Amino acid sequence: MKWRSLEETSAVPETRSLREVLAERKELIAKYVPAEIQAVHARAITEIKDSAIADRILRPGAKAPVFELQNSDGTLVRSTDLLGEGPLIVCFFRGRWCPFCVGQLEAMNAILPQIRERGAQLIAISPQTVHQSYLMADQHRLRFPLLSDAENKVAEQFGLVYRVPEYQREIYQRAFVNLPLVNGDTSWELPIPATYVIDRESIILSAAANADYTERPEPSAILEFLAQVAK
Repeated sequence: MKWRSLEETSAVPETRSLREVLAERKELIAKYVPAEIQAVHARAITEIKDSAIADRILRPGAKAPVFELQNSDGTLVRSTDLLGEGPLIVCFFRGRWCPFCVGQLEAMNAILPQIRERGAQLIAISPQTVHQSYLMADQHRLRFPLLSDAENKVAEQFGLVYRVPEYQREIYQRAFVNLPLVNGDTSWELPIPATYVIDRESIILSAAANADYTERPEPSAILEFLAQVAK
């Protein structure tokens, strides 16, 4: 399924909250996706929540790892360079095939001017290849860097990586979500979606990581947090 950008679907600017956008997508899935398939995804989410991954995820107060990754144009982007300009928002997402990731990144794209007004930078990181990031940035007209984290090496440093269980892989393959092709490796590993705010000294100020990929932090709350940090 192709999840169209706001510009493709309507000339009217999106005024709904991200919560409302994602709720609509959940309703569509509940209506059109067979119950047994929904149950498979719910089982996978529960198993991740019950695993030890929560103990590994970096939390506020921890120091963020230094990293350098390629953007959608193949240019190397260094976290140290970005932090030299101010606070950094980092969104870890699963890939362009995920409708909830698309919804989040479009919503973040909409508040990009306000993020920059507050002296902050925004990037998004996924295990998808540079080419996939290029296609996503172009399709959804994203104006911030999409960085390709080959083999989830940076996501692993943040404690976010899990392996898609065998029973769920079959569902993805039937839906034409070919992770080995999209990500360029055969690990079937993904990051838990997470949003971090990191200060200029690489200290994590805020962290929102949720094994339930249908839930994402509200962009307006991120703007409010940035305003508080700036005081």
